[in-house]
Amino acid sequence: MALFVSHQAQAESAAVLLKQYELQAKQESAAFVGFAADKGERFFHAERLHSDGKKVSCATCHTADPRNSGKTRANKVIDAMAVSVNPQRLSDAAKVEKWFGRNCKDVLERPCTAQEKGDFMAYLLSVK
Repeated sequence: MALFVSHQAQAESAAVLLKQYELQAKQESAAFVGFAADKGERFFHAERLHSDGKKVSCATCHTADPRNSGKTRANKVIDAMAVSVNPQRLSDAAKVEKWFGRNCKDVLERPCTAQEKGDFMAYLLSVK
């Protein structure tokens, strides 16, 4: 029973955060129609040319399969991104925002949009 309550609370936390991103996305673009897991998956795998000349993506550190653990450039283990494997993922809004801030800056060299954050979360929530 406690495990069910824990999973339910985590799902509610992710839903609240997605609702916040939805409100932000509507402010950022009148064309916003919702979040899409397939767009989040493409975002996760998309390679970008970094200013240091290297190609990077979210998958560079997090692996191509978000169900697997990854490694930072400093060789520290990163727990799986998929909520199905790591129920703690996306359960703390402050941590989610902290990591979006760091990782978007590192990979995109700019902040992520609310649309990108919501699509990415939708993808991680959809991975089974």
